[in-house]
Parts: sequence; structure tokens; C-alpha cells
Amino acid sequence: MAIRTFDLNIVEVLENWEVEHALREVIANALDEQVISQTAEIEIFKDSQGAWHIRDFGRGLKIEHFTLNENEEKLNALSGVIGKFGVGLKDALATFHRRGIGVLIRSPFGTFRLRQEHKHGFSDIVTLHVEYDDSPNNMHGTEFILHGVTDVDMAKAKSLFLRFSNEEILETTTYGQILRRKEGSAARIYILGVFASEEPNFLFSYNITSLTDSMKKKLNRERLNVGRTTYADRVKAILKSAKSKTIEDILVDQVEKRATGDQSDEMGWIEISQMALNLMHQRRKVVYFTEQEVQSMPNILDNAKLDGYEVIVITDQQKSKLQSQIEAGGLRVRILEEYVREYNDSFEYKFVDLHQLTPEERRIYDFTPKILALVGLTPDRVPPIRISETMRVTTDDTEGIWDPSIHAIVIRRRKLSSLRDYAATLLHEVAHATTNTVDATREFERVLTDYLGQTSVAAIGN
Repeated sequence: MAIRTFDLNIVEVLENWEVEHALREVIANALDEQVISQTAEIEIFKDSQGAWHIRDFGRGLKIEHFTLNENEEKLNALSGVIGKFGVGLKDALATFHRRGIGVLIRSPFGTFRLRQEHKHGFSDIVTLHVEYDDSPNNMHGTEFILHGVTDVDMAKAKSLFLRFSNEEILETTTYGQILRRKEGSAARIYILGVFASEEPNFLFSYNITSLTDSMKKKLNRERLNVGRTTYADRVKAILKSAKSKTIEDILVDQVEKRATGDQSDEMGWIEISQMALNLMHQRRKVVYFTEQEVQSMPNILDNAKLDGYEVIVITDQQKSKLQSQIEAGGLRVRILEEYVREYNDSFEYKFVDLHQLTPEERRIYDFTPKILALVGLTPDRVPPIRISETMRVTTDDTEGIWDPSIHAIVIRRRKLSSLRDYAATLLHEVAHATTNTVDATREFERVLTDYLGQTSVAAIGN
């Protein structure tokens, strides 16, 4: 049995690491060993002397584990493994030393301590070494005994792990887990169960369990203040693969919060907003309008509301995404054009021949030439005027329409109960048919104004 030293060869020290970050690495290694070796739960406790112990029951630390190489066993593990690189342990030891924490490590293969010593061959350079006593210990696993770690240090370290954070898991997917965001706190991003970042305006917290190659490269050493660009794509993948009703309900609720400015940042991702809009379409009777469509097509907006649809205002980008989805054969979400298509398809006329009208209805209908003459028109200058018992299968509120598909003005039969109502509806639809203008537009108002002038002249004379 002998005592030897091993140069940790640490050139760059992570200056911003605190004691809790070093503890994080030790706890992560213990959790990984538990998973890989399928052994008992790790133990974290403080002894009567005030020293903190972190203990696993795996195969035990060896001197070669202090090298910098990637751990092939961890790299090839299917799931549940946090660490991938031996560098984390070395950084932890350097941080402990710099922060004045005493370190003793025991395993079946010996006992390890830290000490400073001249670098081999360089008498003027002092570096951190591991003092290694290879006398075997009668135990299983690895035990870190740490002097000088406070209760606050350990509490902070444990809070960096999903396992110890009392998070509620809402759904587990192929790419990771969706966690309920704790009320009053920022959302948290965990990567392989270890805290990586906070997101003040995220809807959920997340634990990413399937890493891309790009993520692995960015996380191989510095794991503080991980930027959103590192994990954004994986968070999107987690949400897009979610199937639980709880997640879907929360996303649907987010759609309407755009108007109040209270939407979460996830809804700023076009893929996620598209998913939420699709879910809302499947669950509720909605129609999607852009801001510009609300302003320019109020007649269609009003028809949609009369049909009992909720009108949801979306962005131009969202509409473009939904249009592409429809064109690709996907879900036919009810954007304006889809609503118009359904609207037109829903017309079901039950035409009434003139000889079927009652005498009073025929009397009113026969005023048609005189009504047209009020605005300088004759029957041969307007499309055919047809009477129908019904107008639309969805509601009974549409009383007249200029229908280019059959090149006719159609007026509901009950309008023939009043000359005033029939004349008003006829002139309204004639204005559409002869000028191709739509309701509530400046052009249509101009036509109606002109009609008012002409009828006034006809009524009172020159």
C-alpha cells in the first residue's frame, strides 16, 4: 500500500462557481452512479461534527476518474444520466479548494484528499493535486466528506436538482418533461434533471432529457446562465409532443391573452402558437381574423358572430402558417377564407315561384320596377330577383343576398310582408350587385348615399 499524488492539471478555474455549484457536480455524479449501477438511493446528510456527506452505493471512485476524458459509459447511457464529462469533478474539487472546503473522499479503492504541490518538473509552479492512499476501504460506493459546507450551501445545491425541488410533473414526453410553474416564481429549465436557467415569462417549467449534439457541446463545462438559444428547440419539441388535456387546456387559454399582452413567451414561437390555434379550433367554435380583416371585412365578421362563432384576432404570421397548413392537407382551421367557403356552402335556397305567392306578397313584389326606378334602374339592368323560403342552414337572420354564384339577388320570403322592408332589402342588395361593393366600406356608403339622394328627389320632385 502506498500514498501517491496525482496532478489535477487545472489551468482555468471557474471563478464564478460558488460552493453550491461544486456540490452540484458531486451530487450529479452520485445520482449518475445510482442509475448506471442500479443501486440504492444516494444519501446526503450532515454528521454530528458538522461535516456534510454525499454517498452513493455504486462501484466506487478510482484514481482514473480524475482525468478529463469523456465518460463513454455515461455518453452511451440511454437515459437518466446527468454528467457526461470527467471535467465536472475536477472543477468541483478546484472550487472546494478555492473556497476553503475540506475534502475527503472514500471508496473501496482508497482514500483521496486534496493538497497543493509543485508541478512535476516545474519547481516554480504549484498546482492542485489529489493525494491518493490506495489502501482499500471496506465499503460499497463512494463517499464525499466535506468540512466547511454550510446548511445554506447544501440547500442551494439541492435546489439545483429536479429530484429535490418538489416540482409537479404535468407530462413526460420523448424529449423531456413539462412541469407546472410554481406560483409567484419564475419558470425553471432543467437539463437532465439539473437546473440550467430561469425564464420569468415562460408558461411552464421544463426538464430536457433528450439532448441534441449542439446542446451537448454547449454544456460540456460551464453550466451557469445557460442561454435560451441552447434549449429553445428542445422546449418546442417537448410542447409539440405533449398530449395531455391539462397542457392543451393551458395552451388554448393562452390564445386569448394576446389581446391583453399577457401571453407567455412560448406563444411567441410560431410553431407553438400554431399548435394552440389548432387546439382551440378543435375544442371551440372559433373563426380567426387578422387585425386588417377585422377592419376591412366587417360584414363577414358580423355574419360569423351571428353564426355563433367566437372571433379570435391573430397575427399575419400566424395566419400565413395556418394557410400553409391547410394547403399542405393539414387541419382546415377556420381562418377567414375557410369561413367564407363554409358560409357559401351553407346556403340552401328553397325558391318560391311567383305564382306561389299570396296576393298580398305578389302585390308588394310587383312594386319592384317602381322601387328600382327610384335609383334610376330598370329590371333589365339588375340581376334576376328571386324569393326564397330559407336563406342559410345555420341561422335564419340573413334576409337578402347578392349571390354571384347563381347571378341573382335572393330575398327571403318574409320580407314581402312589408313594402318598406322589401324595398329596403332590395335596394341594399341591388347596391351590392351593381357596384361590387361590400358592407361597411366607404365605397358602399357612397352608393347608399347616392341612392338616398335619388329616392329623395323621386319623392319630392325636382
